Parts: sequence; C-alpha cells; structure tokens
Amino acid sequence: MTTAMSLDGSPIFFSTVGDGPPVVIVGGAMSTATAGVPLADALAAAGFQGVTMDRRARGASGDTAPYAPEREAEDVAAVIRAVGGEAAVLGHSSGAVLALFAAGAGAPITHLFLSEPPFSFGEKAADPGLPHRLQTCVDEGRPEDAITMFQRDAVGLPEPMIEQIRQSPMFADLVPLAQSAVYDAILTNALPRPTPAMAGIAVPVTILRGEPTFPILVRASELLAEAMPEAELVVVPESRDHGVDPVGTVREIAARMG
Repeated sequence: MTTAMSLDGSPIFFSTVGDGPPVVIVGGAMSTATAGVPLADALAAAGFQGVTMDRRARGASGDTAPYAPEREAEDVAAVIRAVGGEAAVLGHSSGAVLALFAAGAGAPITHLFLSEPPFSFGEKAADPGLPHRLQTCVDEGRPEDAITMFQRDAVGLPEPMIEQIRQSPMFADLVPLAQSAVYDAILTNALPRPTPAMAGIAVPVTILRGEPTFPILVRASELLAEAMPEAELVVVPESRDHGVDPVGTVREIAARMG
C-alpha cells in the first residue's frame, strides 16, 4: 500500500504496476482503485506505468471535511507528485470531470484522456438538493438508501435495474462508498460544463467514448469536443455501455504518447 498526502492532510491510496511514463487512472462514481487494475495492467504491458488510486472516502483513502471539488483536484495532484512529478491522466465518467478540473487547477498533467465525462451542458437540469438528501441518508445510517438514490436521481437508472443491483452480491461492495456518492453529486452539480480554466488548458486532450454507449454520453462527448476545439474525439469500438475496454483504450493512449 502506498499513500500520497493531499494538501488538507487526507491520505490518498495509490498503487503502481509497470515501468515507463506514468498514467494515473481516476475512476468514476462508486468505484475504487480495484476497478482500474485491468487498465493499469494493460498499460504496463504496453510499456507504461499504470497508476490506480482510491479517490477520497473510498477504499484505503482518507477523507477530511469539508468536501470541495478543489480538494479532490489536490488529491490527483498529490498522486501525480508521488509518482514522479508529472503524469498523463485518464479519467472515466465523473473521474474525467475531476481530471479535467484538476488540469484546469494546475495539476502537472502531461496528457489528458477523458473517458465519457458526464457533462450535462445544461441540457439536463441538476438537482441542487441531491447532495443534501444523499448526505442525510449517510448521516442517518442509511448508506444503502444513499446508493440507490444516487443510482436513481444522479445516474438515471431504471427502477428494475436498481432493484436488481440492490439484490445482487455486488451491492455490499457499493454500500461503503455512500459518502463518496455525495461527493460525486457535489462535483457534477458544480461542473455541468467545463469552466474557462478547464476548457483552456494547454495540454493535449483526448476525449474517448465507447460504441455503443448511452446517448446522453455521446451527446456530452460531442459538446465537450465543441467546447474544446483543440481536443481530439476518439471512438473506442471495444468499449461498450459506459465501460472501459483496457486493450482498446491503451491502444489509443499509446498512439498519442508513444
């Protein structure tokens, strides 16, 4: 276990595999560093150093109140400093929103890969009360309800799928991530679109999406490419339904960092 100390004193767990230029993987909602292991292994096989991290309030990482997106951006920068001072970053889903925000805040990122970031660009109205309702569930000892509320109101999953997940063995692994779901709701509510600082970053940006994936994410990728005309939009045919295919994704990373 390796930890980087963020500026507010929160220990942020990360793990590395392979040698070569580091690529830090920033996962999406309700994921831990474990979810990034297949991608990290594929990066290592291609001659990179794959770096997985637990975002704050997840897995082995700590959490210092109060939360703010700026604190999570500092977490990403802390991991980058710990693996050599600069790195490429691949963020998936809300992790892509965070990665771009960190780049706009000055994190030492050399290349940014944004996998299906759920920017709404105002086309879907955010629920300003959702973070508070989620936090209430957590504070009242109802983390299970926080998870299902996030899936329903933030992600938009249909009720049958939510119930199927709740009855599945995987649900027990999601429950400890309830506090992080609050943070993801705060993050995406605060950033429905890139800020000028985010859109104007000077590092190469590659926007990745799968085929097929959810229409709202296709739209988000297209709008992001319009907002960042220097960015490249790439379809990864192996990635499907908001998943990240390790081999196809690493192929695209290697083509731009080789």
